[in-house]
Amino acid sequence: MATTPTVSNGAKHETKPSSFVAKTTEARVSELEKLNEAALASGGPERIAKHKEGGRLTARERLDVLLDPGSFVEMDRFVTHRSQNFGMADKLTPGDGVITGYGRINGKLVYAYSQDFTVFGGSMSRTQANKILKIMDMALKNGAPVIGINDSGGARIQEGVEALAGYADIFLRNTLASGVVPQISAIMGPSAGGAVYSPSITDFIFMVKDTSYMFVTGPDVIKTVTHEDVTKEQLGGAVVHSSKSGVCHFAANDDKHCLLLIRELLNFLPANNVDDPPIVPTTDRPDRVEEALNTFIPDSAKKPYDMLELVKMTVDEGYFLEVHANFAKNIIVGFARYNGRSVGVVANQPQVLAGCLNIEASRKAARFIRFCDAFNIPIVTFVDVPGFLPGTDQEWAGIITHGAKLLYAYAEATVPKVTIVTRKNYGGAYCVMSSKHLRGDVNLAYPTAEIAVMGADGAVNIIFREAMKKAKDPIAEKAKLVADYEEKFANPYVAAELGYIDEVIEPAMTRRRIIDALEMLKNKRDTNPAKKHGNIPL
Repeated sequence: MATTPTVSNGAKHETKPSSFVAKTTEARVSELEKLNEAALASGGPERIAKHKEGGRLTARERLDVLLDPGSFVEMDRFVTHRSQNFGMADKLTPGDGVITGYGRINGKLVYAYSQDFTVFGGSMSRTQANKILKIMDMALKNGAPVIGINDSGGARIQEGVEALAGYADIFLRNTLASGVVPQISAIMGPSAGGAVYSPSITDFIFMVKDTSYMFVTGPDVIKTVTHEDVTKEQLGGAVVHSSKSGVCHFAANDDKHCLLLIRELLNFLPANNVDDPPIVPTTDRPDRVEEALNTFIPDSAKKPYDMLELVKMTVDEGYFLEVHANFAKNIIVGFARYNGRSVGVVANQPQVLAGCLNIEASRKAARFIRFCDAFNIPIVTFVDVPGFLPGTDQEWAGIITHGAKLLYAYAEATVPKVTIVTRKNYGGAYCVMSSKHLRGDVNLAYPTAEIAVMGADGAVNIIFREAMKKAKDPIAEKAKLVADYEEKFANPYVAAELGYIDEVIEPAMTRRRIIDALEMLKNKRDTNPAKKHGNIPL
């Protein structure tokens, strides 16, 4: 018997052939074409038109932008849900609200899924979860990245615990795949409740300004419980999560911008944890000397400068893909290339909080470092750090634990690590920022570097406290003592004498020395003691 159940948009879609008995090949091909048309129709023209208001792309259009033209191969196109409750048996749409499959980005294999908000609001059903799980399992077996485009109203309420079980199964796959294949989440609509935890386990989260949001509990619940009035955008929009919470790594202007950013990011990454990062040919000479760097660091140690500009002056073509650009701006992280090789860059930013390390900066850099280490991406660190940010708010919020995350990440990393101290490098922050003692491979310093327990002014106040009290002219005496301390300790040469700095370099030679070091370290092999896993301070 023929079956023509009602789809969510009120139209009639034939989800199964009425009969294959005594049909010609031509008739069967025609029947397949009708089934494909039903699947491609998604939630119907009215819902598609409403979805596209404000410039949003459909689920399929998003995959078209993300993947190389003609490379997408869809899987499970005809899958439908199996729920019999609340009249759902008569509401079947092929694909069940998610498009899954594989394709290529710049020629490299990736697996992807794209939730379709026009079908049941993209809500998670048991069968939708199974479709996503299938491509995640294939990605692990074949060593390729997984990209999830999230646009869903959450768990399908009509299915109850079955929908929750689907989420939990996905969380498990995210965890098992972590550090094995890159996982990228694009939030291109709502993501609320339990739905937010899958993206949060993945490596990078992209959001779209004004059209996407993430939160565990929505505005209505918050108003009921805490009596706070807040909009979805204020609570969990792209701007909030990219600048305040740090949940979002990239905030895009629109759907297309978001998807092109993902393509750009993947250009820096290997396919999996046993592959090497890609090498991209460059016309930028490895021995390029940047004379401007010789006068780039201000003469006064109290005067800030833009570390981001310094980094760009050393990398291939001056191109740097900054990650978490709007969060914890006192530290910079992102991807660049040196002589065609992908590297992860970590750098203190003297323009913000004088480059001090605080809770947010420590968390931001630690997770980035661990990602790079998991995927064989060398780490280049530029250091100008006066220490950890003081204050009761930092101490009470756990700067000790959070700062230890950064220390742990650098110490644990076995990829090539090249460090350049440009100016201040004081106290515990000296140890933390990829020092020789945390297995830094090549540690360089500019002549302007100041490597000491603390700044000269603070050191004099402690060391010569009693002498200062007895001085006839305390101001003149202090100035002399500060000058003496700076002459003795506020330089890179004591550390160089002890072998903690491998070379004091002319700043103009920065690019060449980094490339020399990375070339020397390209076959580096280092391991950590055998164990199930470490216990990073969380």
